[in-house]
This record gives sequence, C-alpha cells and structure tokens, in this order.
Amino acid sequence: MDNVTKFLVYCVEIYKTAHKLNGRQVMQLFSQYGILEYIVSCYGALHTTGPEYIIEDIAGLIADRQAPPHRQIQ
Repeated sequence: MDNVTKFLVYCVEIYKTAHKLNGRQVMQLFSQYGILEYIVSCYGALHTTGPEYIIEDIAGLIADRQAPPHRQIQ
C-alpha cells in the first residue's frame, strides 16, 4: 500500500470517528462530494497537518459543495 492510499484510509477513519459514522456512510459521503479526489490532489499539503485540521477541512468542503449555487443579480 503506498503512502497516499494509507493517508486516504487515515482520513476516512478520523472523519468516521469524529462524525460517528460507519465506513460505508463516510465512503458514500466522500464519493458524493469528490472528497477522495480532493485528498489525493492535496496530499502534499494535507499529510503535514493534524487530524483536527483535516476533519475541519473535509467538513468545510462538504458544506461548500452541499450549498446551492449563488444566483447572480442582473
């Protein structure tokens, strides 16, 4: 298992514990909002941070992606 894959597993586990979800729920959520792709693309920066930051970052990204798009005023 390479380092990025190990880090993905770590992120799933800490998010699961922090939000009291099971693995299936986390994977569905991460798949729905493109979180796995985000973690891989930001691995270089994310793997140097602590678990609290990672959990907050992922939760914020999910919240942003759940929000309806803003309407432009014409």
